[in-house]
Amino acid sequence: MSRRHLLVGGALALTGAAPRSSVEEALAALERRAGGRLGVCIVDTGRGTTTGWREHERFTQASSFKLSLAAMILAAADHGRLTLSEGLGWSAGDILPHSPVTTAIAAMTLSIRDLARAAVVTSDNTAANVLLRKVGGPARLTAFWRSNGDRVSRLDRYEPALNVTPPGTTFDTTTAAAMAATVARFVRGTVLRPVSRALLIEWMVAAHTGRSRLRAGFPAGWYAGDKTGTGGGEQRPIFVDLAFGGPRGRAPVIVAAYFEPIRSASAASAEAVLAKVGRIAAGSVA
Repeated sequence: MSRRHLLVGGALALTGAAPRSSVEEALAALERRAGGRLGVCIVDTGRGTTTGWREHERFTQASSFKLSLAAMILAAADHGRLTLSEGLGWSAGDILPHSPVTTAIAAMTLSIRDLARAAVVTSDNTAANVLLRKVGGPARLTAFWRSNGDRVSRLDRYEPALNVTPPGTTFDTTTAAAMAATVARFVRGTVLRPVSRALLIEWMVAAHTGRSRLRAGFPAGWYAGDKTGTGGGEQRPIFVDLAFGGPRGRAPVIVAAYFEPIRSASAASAEAVLAKVGRIAAGSVA
């Protein structure tokens, strides 16, 4: 490998926009070093360019679907199909692990708006299931994707089953290319009205589950937000991050990244791989 390719593989040197082939080479080299399978799509919404690696291969979404669920909720409110202030309740039997917001609510009732925020900011599993039931289940979220041009992404089950895709199926999966385009529609397109779009972006910025993933690789001065997902089980772990980022005043870069490490990999090492994807993405648009 040439010295130039080594520099590209490290972080594209952050000295200028990299050609498509260099970005692909950097992502492929990262996958080889990390082991496992890496799927990435990088959309530069300013230049209108897209690049990636294994961007058309399917990966389990895990909790990253909650970003689209929140967008669906906001879109429904935009069109008067639901009211964000409406309260929704749940029972003790509905409470799932990793539900930091809903487990702290003794009344077991929150507004739709607060549940959607909890699903994005803290990845609250109980909140996500309560919202999914409100909107008609996983099939309705799939229909929402289809109505907005995403012909690939699908949701078939509720938390926590959706975190593991059964062998031989495409349940609860997407591709990096499909989801990057969808996220771009949420944060830059007309899926949401301006106030709702700003609210979704605010939630992504406030999210703290991905601070060691893509955003860790973005330059410190970037305005950025994300939504993560972690699942797959011991046999096929998956670490996901969907992010936007860029200097204020510049159209952002959108990154959808999915990493399936080898089974012996730690969560910290898997997140470090996604941070390196963030650095490569930042270098590609510098």
